[in-house]
Amino acid sequence: MPKPTTPNKIPVIVLTGFLGSGKTTLLNQLLAENPKTAVVINEFGSTAIDQDLLQQTGMPLTTLAGGCLCCQIKGTLAPTLKNLWMAWNQAKDKPFERMIIEASGVASPEPILDTLLRERWLAGRYRLQSVITTLAIPSAIEQLDNFAEARAQVAWADALLLTHADLADAEQQAALDEHLRLIAPATPRQLAMPGAYRTDTLLAQASPLIRRLPDANPLPAHGFQSISLHLQQALPWPQLQAILQTLLARHPADLLRIKGVVYLSTQAEPAVIQAAANRLYPATALPSRPADDRRGRLVFIANGDIERLAEEIRQAFGASIASNAIKLHD
Repeated sequence: MPKPTTPNKIPVIVLTGFLGSGKTTLLNQLLAENPKTAVVINEFGSTAIDQDLLQQTGMPLTTLAGGCLCCQIKGTLAPTLKNLWMAWNQAKDKPFERMIIEASGVASPEPILDTLLRERWLAGRYRLQSVITTLAIPSAIEQLDNFAEARAQVAWADALLLTHADLADAEQQAALDEHLRLIAPATPRQLAMPGAYRTDTLLAQASPLIRRLPDANPLPAHGFQSISLHLQQALPWPQLQAILQTLLARHPADLLRIKGVVYLSTQAEPAVIQAAANRLYPATALPSRPADDRRGRLVFIANGDIERLAEEIRQAFGASIASNAIKLHD
């Protein structure tokens, strides 16, 4: 089957957020505003509940129950996405315009992103539009401090939606704002007042194709691509910092965002990496996770000569990456 052209790729929104943070409420609002959406829901328990909480739109709905998505990714998610695309491709009247994957509250989004960005067949047919993470203001700091999965959800987010504001006081909200300045300083966030937030604004904030563009004469979206990189060995922070700062300095206009989770040679736990608007933020520690392959992952979002940037990345990281460890995506 021939590989489809970029305009035919199905955009995918990934929703993450810890248990009870409002993912399903956000999903319902997204479905109300655009019902032509296929939905894949993952639930931790063996009995699926979230599907019963969704508005009925008649669009394809798949539930992956019985475990966290990171455990099921190779055996279930990839075939599900393949089957949905084949049904979409064969239909004369396209049954949906986009897809939303709602991850379990106890899952990191890393395996989802790996599947979408690195599975060659899927990467040729799906386009990752954005990763949105919900945070319940009253409980977010405690969850971020105690659960590695919650920290990973924030680390990979393109935008954060702060929920349950009606249950929080000003002190809790200020404390969370300060906390997020430390662990996710480059990630835009929006306050979700009950029934009052706009998902179009949220999606615009979360889209790497829109965020960081100049206000005047914005470039067309198809000029933007991403590079995903796997690091097979840990690097000292000064070396990694120098590499990323050099790349930012050499590409001040077209390297829009760097984010990822990496391992440093000076510490056992992984570290969150964030860069935006030509600024590299300090690395912040992420608690170790029991089932971890200890491979660093970085994503570069860029506009311009993506092949030249990819070659510079290969040369800069050298032996710390494998020959096939860099993937380009539009």
